[in-house]
Amino acid sequence: MRSKFVLLLTTVVCFLIQSTVLHLISIGSITPNLLLILCVSMGLMRGRKVGLWTGFFSGILIDLFYGSVFGFYALIYMYVGFFSGYAFRIYYDDDIKVPIMLTVIMDIFYNLAVYGLQFLLRGRLGLGTYFTRIIVPEVFYTVFLTVIVYRIFRYINYHFMSATRKESESIWVLK
Repeated sequence: MRSKFVLLLTTVVCFLIQSTVLHLISIGSITPNLLLILCVSMGLMRGRKVGLWTGFFSGILIDLFYGSVFGFYALIYMYVGFFSGYAFRIYYDDDIKVPIMLTVIMDIFYNLAVYGLQFLLRGRLGLGTYFTRIIVPEVFYTVFLTVIVYRIFRYINYHFMSATRKESESIWVLK
């Protein structure tokens, strides 16, 4: 129960920081995606199920306050957390390379999904412009923030949350 409360509190705090403080340090209206970093980190450190639920609540918060279609961001963040959880067993916590690599992959996936469902369906076909002006700067900015913030999430995971169970021990294993 304590782990769920800490995770919910961390998600709300990250949402508040992303929607207030990070907009103040945006470069060319590009802000890093702190909730994506949280979903990737929790998926890596705690598994697919926790990554999925972290993504769901992160996406619901964005949908409630900023989304045009309810559930759109919840679905994207759920996929991000779930797919990041596949590296749960093969990943070593102290190494920062795996979270950085997954953050790059998931940020590109996130932005391509936003492009496909928000712009492409409306007839805007400028993928090259969107890629060079939005996706690439956001990926670099998010990776820079990942280097700083990942250690904080790791500290929260090991000091404030209960020990994780192996996914093979869970009755809710998705195979």
